[in-house]
Amino acid sequence: MNYTVRKVTISDYDAIFALWNATEQSRRALNPVDDSREGIERYLNRNPNTCFLAEQDGRVIGVILTGHDGRRAIIHHMCVHPDCRRQGIAGHLVSLAEEALQKEGIQKIFGLVFKDNEPANAFWESRGYSLRTNLNYRNKSLNSDIPTGE
Repeated sequence: MNYTVRKVTISDYDAIFALWNATEQSRRALNPVDDSREGIERYLNRNPNTCFLAEQDGRVIGVILTGHDGRRAIIHHMCVHPDCRRQGIAGHLVSLAEEALQKEGIQKIFGLVFKDNEPANAFWESRGYSLRTNLNYRNKSLNSDIPTGE
């Protein structure tokens, strides 16, 4: 499959948001504040070198948003269009993000995957991302517009 990869810019927002909405699993992960245009612009301003997208004929077919706090990184969103899966795009995006993070001195990455998303969990396992069973993930919304989750 022929596609190009480049860093994400805020001008890509509409196409990325459409991609996220192309799959139920990605839609589940979105919230109206952090994943708004303003939220993503803030994220990209903090992480200008670690977020990538794949395009084919001007259409966004994959994206990874990865950022860090100076110590550890998190993969916030990784999505490949359902029509383009199983062609190496996700692995390519992950490799680029990992390389970019290493250049910024980051040595550890974590990501969040819904427990019932078996294909995604299998993908991350195949990439060497281990399952941590000794931790509980906790969150608190400081904005009533952001759902607290299950």
